Amino acid sequence: MLNSKFGDYLAFVRRKMLEDQIAARGVRDGLVLETMEKVERHLFVDEYLRNRAYEDCPLPIAEGQTISQPYIVALMTECLALKGGEKVLEIGTGSGYQTAVLAELAKEVFTVEYYPVLAEKAKAALKGRGYDNIKFKTGDGHEGWKEYAPYDAIMVTCAPKELPAALLEQLAGGGRLAAPVGGQEQTLALYTRTASGLEKSDITRVRFVPMIAAGTTGE
Repeated sequence: MLNSKFGDYLAFVRRKMLEDQIAARGVRDGLVLETMEKVERHLFVDEYLRNRAYEDCPLPIAEGQTISQPYIVALMTECLALKGGEKVLEIGTGSGYQTAVLAELAKEVFTVEYYPVLAEKAKAALKGRGYDNIKFKTGDGHEGWKEYAPYDAIMVTCAPKELPAALLEQLAGGGRLAAPVGGQEQTLALYTRTASGLEKSDITRVRFVPMIAAGTTGE
């Protein structure tokens, strides 16, 4: 349990995170800003990192993975333009932090994690916070989750060298997909399915862990 003084401190630094790291860099979606202040990032990192939970950087989690920088979480979430009724696919559950943000904003979240250890830990953290609109799967994110497709929005939180065709196929009409794409150099890309086909916009340079395929080590 956190003592009340430390809890007050975390609330203060979370507010500073929102103002200095996120709003100051141009994130404007009011629902995203409210959610970033509400979701407690310190609950998704190991205890020894809790005093660093609201720093402007990614932090390490198990299996050599990371919990994303708060600004990038907010930016990618804003790209999806969620209003509350959507069905969202997330590729890369990781710590569960981004999953929680999506679950606050969407009707349903379907999240896929390659590493069983991360999947179980994130599931416990999210269930412990009362999220009941999330379905979990352990497996290869390249395949998406066809059983529940199509999705109104898709977020990829690990970087494929090329975006898997299966993910685009599972995107509904009018849907949005945000993903970091590339190898050593990566770009956050936003794909939108319109009546005339797919439209792609490059948002910014990013650095994510690589997307792992079944039977590989990711090296």
